Amino acid sequence: MSQSQTPAEIEADIARQREELAGTVDELQTRVRETATRQAKIAGIAAAAGVVVLVGVAVYRRFTH
Repeated sequence: MSQSQTPAEIEADIARQREELAGTVDELQTRVRETATRQAKIAGIAAAAGVVVLVGVAVYRRFTH
């Protein structure tokens, strides 16, 4: 942005920058949402695996004692 810009040019530049920033924010929100979804799925799988292990240990103890 140089000193010779007119007020209309400055406003147009600001509007362009706002659009670019809005696009960047949207992209970041999408990335965060995808990461959170992936982490939630992993946590669900880990919890299910933990339940399976606990049930397996309980069954093993029941039949070996």
